Amino acid sequence: MTALDVQFTPWQQEVFSHPARFKVVSAGRRCGKSYLAAWALLINALQAGDARSWTFYVAPTQGQARQIMWRTLLELGHSVIKKAHINNLDIELVNGQTIGLRGADRPDTMRGVSLNFLVLDEYADIKAEVWEEILRPACADKKAPAVFIGTPKGRNHFYDLYKYAEMSDDVEWRAWHFTSYDNPFLSSDEVNAAKRSMSSYAFRQEFMASFESKGSEMFKDEWVKFDDEPPSNGDYYIAIDLAGFEEVGKKRSKNSRLDDTAISVVKVSDNGDWFVENIISGRWDLNETANKIFQAVRDYQPVSVGIERGIAKQAVMSPLMDLQRKYGKYFRIEELTHGNKKKADRIMWSLQGRFENGIITLKKAEWNIKFLDQLFQYPDPLTHDDLVDSLSYIDQLANVAYGIGDIEFDEIEILDIVAGY
Repeated sequence: MTALDVQFTPWQQEVFSHPARFKVVSAGRRCGKSYLAAWALLINALQAGDARSWTFYVAPTQGQARQIMWRTLLELGHSVIKKAHINNLDIELVNGQTIGLRGADRPDTMRGVSLNFLVLDEYADIKAEVWEEILRPACADKKAPAVFIGTPKGRNHFYDLYKYAEMSDDVEWRAWHFTSYDNPFLSSDEVNAAKRSMSSYAFRQEFMASFESKGSEMFKDEWVKFDDEPPSNGDYYIAIDLAGFEEVGKKRSKNSRLDDTAISVVKVSDNGDWFVENIISGRWDLNETANKIFQAVRDYQPVSVGIERGIAKQAVMSPLMDLQRKYGKYFRIEELTHGNKKKADRIMWSLQGRFENGIITLKKAEWNIKFLDQLFQYPDPLTHDDLVDSLSYIDQLANVAYGIGDIEFDEIEILDIVAGY
């Protein structure tokens, strides 16, 4: 260790120092994934006490393993490398430990070994069976840690593993997400230049490390508008989509799909335009959820607050009323309903036309990334839709009709030509 001049970026240091045994890192291009892998391989190999065990770096192919990692390891670890065998891509260190570079396209070369440490790079391009049937058993003898890193390729097994590490109660697993902007040595101007020349889908996947899933055309990137300030006229509305509350102490299964509670705060102008000021979301317990709702109402002073009808609403009303009594601030809760519509239809009618016609504007904020990921993937069954669903409920609270030019109507019901009803 003392012979290595280890240099981590802040995000690399965070991942390396975390005590989780299995680490899943989704990171954008040129983010520094390979350098994290190289330092982790060298440090863990030097700390290994058993020279009979191996340290493995696995890429999708043997050629990629050589191209991505061979030269980097030689440059960073030259002071602690005893031998380097280019033919079989093995690097022997001064303590007798060997780092082997392998390709997942040749799985038989990895059978029958005992691992001390493992890195799987570009895991989205590696078959899940390589980990599950070959490498996971190889980690058992020494309880070897493993790091899964890569840039997403749609929503495949890498996505499943990332979501498990992110949402599971399993303390051995931890997930991180970093974009190309998180590399302090990469010019943000260069990333912005790439953004201007790429499709929004490709940029989000490659540089923002978003688990994109092509297919839905319900909402288009060019429909989305941003602004920094809300309109000078109008009123605030708050709509809440509750996630439900699990039993205390109940463990979540690997395949459970955990929803977020989402609180949409929208200022609706006098002419019916929506300015989405904030969407607050998270997985909270009952009391914390009530606190989040109360704080949002206190901060934005809406004329109307709505919560989706159901058992979750009944559960949150008691602590919410306690907060109102405690602070002497009372507000009425409207009951939001599905209106006998399927969710996809309800969201389409309430949001699609408004986005397409430029009636919805988003405030530039951190929550944009999470919301737009859900919006552009909708209605992909593998994608959460809680933020989108909560925003769609604003339609039930803000009853503003959109007129048709200057035509006057007498004793007829005006059709909302944007929302469709």
